[in-house]
Amino acid sequence: MSFVLRGIPASPGIVTGPVHLLRWEVPDVPHRIVPDEAIPRELARLHDAIARARDRLESVRARAERHAGAEEAAIFDVQLTILQDAEILTEIEGLVRQNLGAEKAVDLAMLEWRRRFERSPHAMLRERVGDLVDVQIRVLTALLGLPDHDPVDVPKGTCAVLVTHDLTPSLTVQLDREAISAIATDAGTNTSHIAILARSLGLPAVVGLRDATSRLTGTETIVLDGGAGTLTVDPTDAEVAAFQVRAQLEAQEVEELRLLASAEPVTLDGEPLVLRANVDLPEEAEQAANSGADGVGLMRTEFLVVGRATMPDEDEQYRAYARVVDAFGGHPVVIRTFDVGGDKLPVGGFPVEPNPFLGWRAIRMCLDEPELFKTQLRALLRAATHGDVRIMLPLVVTVEEVREARALMEESAAELRARGVPHRDDVALGVMIETPAAAVSVDTFAGEVAFFSIGTNDLVQYTLAVDRGNALLAPRFTPLHPAVLRLIARTVEVAHDNNIEVAVCGEMASQPLMAFALIGLGLRQLSVAARNVPAVKRIVRGIHASRAADAARRALRAGTAAEAERILLEALERELGRVTA
Repeated sequence: MSFVLRGIPASPGIVTGPVHLLRWEVPDVPHRIVPDEAIPRELARLHDAIARARDRLESVRARAERHAGAEEAAIFDVQLTILQDAEILTEIEGLVRQNLGAEKAVDLAMLEWRRRFERSPHAMLRERVGDLVDVQIRVLTALLGLPDHDPVDVPKGTCAVLVTHDLTPSLTVQLDREAISAIATDAGTNTSHIAILARSLGLPAVVGLRDATSRLTGTETIVLDGGAGTLTVDPTDAEVAAFQVRAQLEAQEVEELRLLASAEPVTLDGEPLVLRANVDLPEEAEQAANSGADGVGLMRTEFLVVGRATMPDEDEQYRAYARVVDAFGGHPVVIRTFDVGGDKLPVGGFPVEPNPFLGWRAIRMCLDEPELFKTQLRALLRAATHGDVRIMLPLVVTVEEVREARALMEESAAELRARGVPHRDDVALGVMIETPAAAVSVDTFAGEVAFFSIGTNDLVQYTLAVDRGNALLAPRFTPLHPAVLRLIARTVEVAHDNNIEVAVCGEMASQPLMAFALIGLGLRQLSVAARNVPAVKRIVRGIHASRAADAARRALRAGTAAEAERILLEALERELGRVTA
């Protein structure tokens, strides 16, 4: 009998397929005491399990390399090293010789190593916590006789729906788009990193399901509706047919929107807008360039770090940035420096912190690690020889951070000159406005930067004190809260007064009602996921900027997010009603 699991829409699309259930978590381990005479047999079990885990890991690494690349698959090298670590093995063997069952010895020893790494003052050791967890899972899986469920086990052409609690870097790098056709997670919201990644990859996704992994067995067939945020489990023939009709209608709409790619984004009263694309991965550049976008408003660079065992060198970064710049043939490409932290973590976290959103992340980490930062800056200055590159600093809260970053840019340019490497040293520097501190004091940045870009995902999170990745708080993540609208309005006002470019690059701009609100607040540059560019063009071409401004003025005076939403929605419906009439 069919039933429906409801979550949060994360990436549109309708997919029917078998469930690939991935419970990637440390299993419960029984406490077992073994007699002295059984210790040699228990040690043999331990070494056999480690050998099987190593074989499994090498197989996973090889398959990940084939469909994700050698650099991405290198994440597993650290885990292979951990499996061969003599100190860790000696500690586990010592517990077994104290009459502890092999599985409990592994569990206790790895837990203690994780605690040591978490408390380490060295970031590189703190990064390894996630690797320790993965190794712990693999060895315990072998010892306890549990089934392996890596994403790479899904045969190509299966069109499976991956259902898991969350996607760690080591799992993400294994995703094969020829085998996995959609993603469903217990955790997350529509602005969490997995949702952004799914939209970037063009995979339908539902997040925030909370308990899907415990309610499913892995034997089901499901229909995932990324637009509605539902999983229909073991659907009837009639339900499948109805979803197929909806999928066809969605495909027709996508084709109609594709025809808008070459249309100019101008409102009915003649206000031109600039629509740019957000890019997560270099391989998306060509698709984004064909979406009708006028350049890139946000190129995220975390793909170079997340899921990696080592930091990328200058040449690797340069090649990745240049590929995107070349694809856009002279149009602006805004590249954000590493925004590592929060929900965008490299292997094991960078670093492991009790509250990473408020921790050592983004510009803070970059300024504290100047050699790491200058490697990225040198690559960006080199890529600027290919086109109009602009550098954007994330999570800036004070003008001192901008000045420090500019000094490091100048040092990076000097180092390239000394090496005789072609580069540009006149690259525009801008900041993301994504905290209340930055928005309230935005005037202090006016004489220091070339542009502002409002990151609505984090601005909402920090303003409302609502974790954007927490499914329990999703109803409270309200971008139309008057406090958020007023911070955006202030940023736009200061930008206009100082003749500084201002854009929005958060997920807010991708939604029709939100885009209408932003245009009303005075934004004339929006950056959205490439696949959403035509849809936003349709909204732009169907409204009057003056009427959006009137609705936004009234929304700014609203007392609640619900009241602001009602005001804006009624105005947008009147606008679109005039067009269709």
